[in-house]
Amino acid sequence: QVQLVESGGGLVQAGGSLRLSCAASGMIFSINAMGWYRQAPGKQRELVARITSGGRTNYSDSVKGRFTVSRDNAKNTAYLQMNSLKPEETAVYYCNAAVTQVGQLFSTDYWGQGTQVTVSS
Repeated sequence: QVQLVESGGGLVQAGGSLRLSCAASGMIFSINAMGWYRQAPGKQRELVARITSGGRTNYSDSVKGRFTVSRDNAKNTAYLQMNSLKPEETAVYYCNAAVTQVGQLFSTDYWGQGTQVTVSS
């Protein structure tokens, strides 16, 4: 099995910064894309940022220029640096990873348990 564990969430004032981490563990052969999603109360889960194993990134338009996604392939860990946070970005942030496990020929999507980010005005 594979586990994704997020950390780094918390309470921050508007305009502040947070850095989220997502560590993958288990019988991992390789990880393709890793992504960050968020879900605010009453809203659908949405993609925030995504990074491939080769380092290619894409961002939602709302966070471009303020958020940076990165990863350390040796540590199976992804990061999300969030700057200039806004109150409307209060949400549970989830990590997602497309993982090929040892002995398998296909990848499976895994999700973390989520970490709460609250931005106060």
